[in-house]
Amino acid sequence: MASKTPAEVVPEVVPPYWDEACKHLVKRDRVLRKLIPQFGEARLQSRGDAFATLARSIVGQQISVKAAQSVWNRWAALAPKFQPAAVLAMGVEEQRSAGLSARKVEYLRDLAEHFDSGQVHVSQWAQMDDEAIIEELVAIRGIGRWTAEMFLIFHLMRPNVMPLDDVGLLKGISLNYFSGEPVSRAEAREVGDAWAPYRSVAVWYIWRSLDPLPVDY
Repeated sequence: MASKTPAEVVPEVVPPYWDEACKHLVKRDRVLRKLIPQFGEARLQSRGDAFATLARSIVGQQISVKAAQSVWNRWAALAPKFQPAAVLAMGVEEQRSAGLSARKVEYLRDLAEHFDSGQVHVSQWAQMDDEAIIEELVAIRGIGRWTAEMFLIFHLMRPNVMPLDDVGLLKGISLNYFSGEPVSRAEAREVGDAWAPYRSVAVWYIWRSLDPLPVDY
């Protein structure tokens, strides 16, 4: 197992609403009534800071989890103090030598610039709604709606996110609710209507039905 970089050594945080959400979902949904008890005390957990979490999502695009971890370890080691200003001070070739493509170097610089200049309002996110945060994040190169939604679920632990572009979620809904028949986004959205206001929790358990290991981001 790869060792943690300094940017990752942070306490885990568990959503305060999880138990209440599970009670709600068990009452409202026949599939989750059977699914949730299978996973005992397992919970969604948030790690890292906002900048490191988004940087990891960019580093990991279109490569395997193992390769992403290796590149991340080498890249994060280039900055003794992992902060946006430190990333902006890195040279392009130095970052390429860690295994990053030229495009990812550009994306990571844009991410660092957004954080360093205050274009993302991290301190205000707690008061902002999900769509407003998504709008800020997708303005950063290399971050699309799916990445922003994963960030809302796994980092900000927002309770009611329904990532309709997620292949795993659509597959899980297909298997659990439609006997394996393909499902449209509209059908998936309809299933998710019953999960509100705790769609994120339901989504997490649907992912677990496909892979018993905890989903991490």
